[in-house]
Amino acid sequence: MSKLSDRINNLAESQTLAMTKKSRELQAAGKDIINLSIGEPDFNTPDFIKEAAKRAIDNNFTHYPPVAGYLDLRKAISEKFKRDNNLTYAPDQIVVSTGAKQSIANVILSMINPGEEVIVPIPYWVSYIETIKLAEGIPVTIPTSIESNFKITPEQLKKAITPKTKMMVFSTPCNPSGSVYTKEELKGIADVIIQYPDLYVISDEIYEYINFVGKHESLAAFDFMYERVITVNGMSKGFAMTGWRIGYIGAPKWIADACEKMQGQFTSGTSSISQMAALEAVKADPSVTTEMNKAFKKRRDLVLGLMKEIPGIKTNLPDGAFYIFFDISSYFGKSYENYKIKNSSDLSMYLLEVGNIALVSGDAFGDDNCIRFSYATSEDKLIEAVKRVKEALSKLK
Repeated sequence: MSKLSDRINNLAESQTLAMTKKSRELQAAGKDIINLSIGEPDFNTPDFIKEAAKRAIDNNFTHYPPVAGYLDLRKAISEKFKRDNNLTYAPDQIVVSTGAKQSIANVILSMINPGEEVIVPIPYWVSYIETIKLAEGIPVTIPTSIESNFKITPEQLKKAITPKTKMMVFSTPCNPSGSVYTKEELKGIADVIIQYPDLYVISDEIYEYINFVGKHESLAAFDFMYERVITVNGMSKGFAMTGWRIGYIGAPKWIADACEKMQGQFTSGTSSISQMAALEAVKADPSVTTEMNKAFKKRRDLVLGLMKEIPGIKTNLPDGAFYIFFDISSYFGKSYENYKIKNSSDLSMYLLEVGNIALVSGDAFGDDNCIRFSYATSEDKLIEAVKRVKEALSKLK
């Protein structure tokens, strides 16, 4: 008899965190590893947000907060939704959680029954599939390609829907592809979803402020979709607040109530100090994120320019987030010394051990032809990182 549950035995480890852990171990052993495996801005949290956290400590915000988050913060998030997304969520339709990852888990665990299907476009963020499986749901994936800019079409979506379909989960801007759905493309998806009265959508918008093509568009902003969409966002990416662990949802009240109930049994309210820091960030004009956004765009262009010099790889033009999801399938079947490259996992391990660079294999995101390269680090490191990729790949014959 197994001492561990089937639930945990069947749960895959997060491959982004696994690669980050392995690269840190190699760094600790003295190897010069450039770690581009984790999705984390290299900027520090802005000072005005840190000052709010210090004030919160001095003002004794050190007691249990409400499960769904402080009312002041939920009011501010409500105003942010209206200001930035033209979405009207009352404070009691908002639940603040310990990161957007918990927000997504709350929704899936609150809504998905065993055997119900959840549509997930490929490539997807690593934790979507495992969370669906944890709820005993059935992930139904829709493939895309670099030629389609990693976006699904309404026709593909309609074909994937069955009588068991309960939900769809997707992100825009997308992790790992950086693809951003336009308003017209979202309308095409919405027109399909609305035909099925019991079909809901988690719209993961955590990369909202890292967008290089103009205004961010929210799926729930279409009036006819409002009751069908759970909008997920958080502080980690746009405000460089990864360690503060703050995410939130805006949703129909009955879904928000269910998520509050779920969270009440798992973690209760998230850190009181982090909430006070988030309050200051949410109230700020979004222009405070502009400089970071400009830096990410500059880095994107730098990396794409350098990658053009590497034979045999293909890239799209990511319009948001801070990743290049590049196609490396032309290297499959090649080898160097004891390394034989059969898939993206082999190649990412080869790049780590031979090239001293940590990236994440595409199979973690559902597309084994690609590897994810995070450009959320300094330009000097990025130049060196692409150089290492180029040199390591040139050894494969």
